[in-house]
Amino acid sequence: MPDRNNTELLPSEQEDYINRLGDVLMYRYGTEHPKAFIHTYGCQQNVADSEKLKGMLEKAGCELTEDKESADIIIFNTCAVREHAEDRVFGNVGALKALKRSRPSLLIALCGCMMEQEHIAEKIYKSFPYVGLVFGTHVIHRFPELLYNAMTTGKRRIERGIDDGKIYEGIPVHRDGSFKGWLPVMYGCDNFCTYCIVPYVRGRERSRRPETVIEEARSMINAGYKEITLLGQNVNSYGKGLDSDVRFPQLLKSVADIEGDFWLSFMTSHPKDASKELIDVIAESPKISPHLHLPFQNGSDRILKLMNRHYDVEKYLDIVSYAKSRIKGLELTSDVIVGFPGETEEDFQGTLDLIEKVGFTSLFTFIYSPRVGTPAARLDDPYTHAVKAERMGRLLKLQEQISAKRTAAMVGKRMRVLIEEQAREGILNARTHGGVVAEVPGDASQIGGFAEAEITEARNFILRGKLL
Repeated sequence: MPDRNNTELLPSEQEDYINRLGDVLMYRYGTEHPKAFIHTYGCQQNVADSEKLKGMLEKAGCELTEDKESADIIIFNTCAVREHAEDRVFGNVGALKALKRSRPSLLIALCGCMMEQEHIAEKIYKSFPYVGLVFGTHVIHRFPELLYNAMTTGKRRIERGIDDGKIYEGIPVHRDGSFKGWLPVMYGCDNFCTYCIVPYVRGRERSRRPETVIEEARSMINAGYKEITLLGQNVNSYGKGLDSDVRFPQLLKSVADIEGDFWLSFMTSHPKDASKELIDVIAESPKISPHLHLPFQNGSDRILKLMNRHYDVEKYLDIVSYAKSRIKGLELTSDVIVGFPGETEEDFQGTLDLIEKVGFTSLFTFIYSPRVGTPAARLDDPYTHAVKAERMGRLLKLQEQISAKRTAAMVGKRMRVLIEEQAREGILNARTHGGVVAEVPGDASQIGGFAEAEITEARNFILRGKLL
């Protein structure tokens, strides 16, 4: 078994490939700065991976563009968590056929979680012959080499790696935002929930060294970042296998203790090992967001066991109760799967009951999507999609009522917000420390800064207010 925490710098040969790529790209496209377009599907971890791809392309001389019609290189970074995301990828890749025909020098590449599935890679190879490069999550550090070979040989390349348990540091990063940034602290997952493909496409858990994470966080803060989100498939597993005693609560506190005016958040927490120590750290630091994303997935102990979640409803509610008692202004969000194979009406009612008891700020809801290779995909499922959709409708209606009550309780309060973007002319989208969106009047010059706001109106999931 490979050493999960064997950290290495980006191999020198990859640095060499980056340097050589500049000449190859200039020769192929007749410009010193060919254009590269990257579209990211899926989770924040995929976004962080795309930032590495962009960093390597930039270092090789590429100019990043949002217009794929003018791009010389098009990359889709894919997600395998749900069937809908896969269908979108296939549809969008199919739409590139005419573009490739009109511009033969265009290089189309697919990467990410979908590409780590053998049946998907085979389908891409057979059905989309104009895709020149396919690579999975385990070989992102070899992207310069793979791109160089695809450019110089003209041969199609499919590279699906084996999880070597290593973390490669020193990869150039182009961050998409200038004041909000993602900071991975670990990779992979060991939980093997029966519905989830992530452990198969992301590999086993491995943690970045705490001093590396802290130093990167410090550099982001010094660069003016106002919000940093620590990322991991299950951040509560951080530290497993490291040659130090640092676990996630200590890491979180160490980052929060860095000097500067910034907010700190994280995702995602698995309820089976969300500790009181973690909640205490959140409660005691004014920089850490009073927001806990704690996926419960289902409100039936029977279904939770089938899902291999390693907790029951009672344990989940105990964690929530402690968090509510300790964290002032706590905002709770969660993931919910409706229609897991064999879920009865009684099981589903347990989910509704849990939602009512907790009173979530908002939910990320999904109808179960079978993933090839997972145990749940082999389970009998007597219920139709129509039944599941009807249940989803009831769940959404209940959550809408709860969200409306929660946001209504915020009217009249004054709170600090981070101005994130322009929603429309004269209106900005801001976000509270707990993660709730608030629309406020203002102009684009205020984006990226903190402000004080008074909440004047609530509309289900969104607040409206005025800046003070």
